Amino acid sequence: MATLRIGIKLSQHATIDEYRQVWRIADEAGFDHVWNMDHFATINGPDDGDIFEAWTTLAGAAALTTRVRIGCSVTGNTYRHPGELAKMAVTVDHLSGGRLEFGIGSAWAENEHTMFDLPFGTAVDRADRLEEALKILTSLWTQPRTTFEGKHYRLKDAVAEPKPVQTPHPPIWIGGSGRRRTLRMAAEYAAVWNAAGGEPAAIAELSQVLDRHCADVGRDPATIRRSVQLRAGDDAEDLLRRVEEFAAIGIDDPLIVLTGENAVQRAEWVAALLPRMREIG
Repeated sequence: MATLRIGIKLSQHATIDEYRQVWRIADEAGFDHVWNMDHFATINGPDDGDIFEAWTTLAGAAALTTRVRIGCSVTGNTYRHPGELAKMAVTVDHLSGGRLEFGIGSAWAENEHTMFDLPFGTAVDRADRLEEALKILTSLWTQPRTTFEGKHYRLKDAVAEPKPVQTPHPPIWIGGSGRRRTLRMAAEYAAVWNAAGGEPAAIAELSQVLDRHCADVGRDPATIRRSVQLRAGDDAEDLLRRVEEFAAIGIDDPLIVLTGENAVQRAEWVAALLPRMREIG
């Protein structure tokens, strides 16, 4: 087993004070990374709950932490132009002193696109947009100027300064389980592949698909870490068992999602289990 890097994610219905306290716990308890989510409306139930914008929230996390790495799991690509997103990511990378983990996916919540008149299209359209965006982002982060002519995005002699603190750019986490397109993009661009959830056997099979894409593009699959999101639940032994099961199939970065109310209390509960999770790794 590889050494585990363990993260926590505060998803939605959280106050700003709860974010601050969870960031503090993540920083002080020794978590490797701490995450938020990227939605304009709450999900999995009523859509009118409180939820803050992801990237301005990350700027706050950058300023109020000193050690833990920070990220959004995962940014919905269709919500922002990749030129704007590249600049936002660089800003957070600088604010954090080079602690940004850059999570991105193709997006899926159609209602959020409808209410703001954002292009949604088909799954193929969104995969095409993500692939174009990845080309643009990596170019803006590494090249003096970028010109790009795609189906969905066009840039002409675009300048993007400063460059990220991290070189060549922040680690890219690609979220999603699309076997043909998403996992292919992960093979080409990702430092980490992130699955939103699922059973170990299903995640292991998808990981094998990723390995085959790596072979096709000439990349060593061992250079891509694997991550899965796990709901914290209420049973400590069950959570530890699930982390161990996923570690056994090659999941390097378990991401523990704080669900329900009392986010700060739940973060402290997960933090108390961190030494036992480290033993698994």
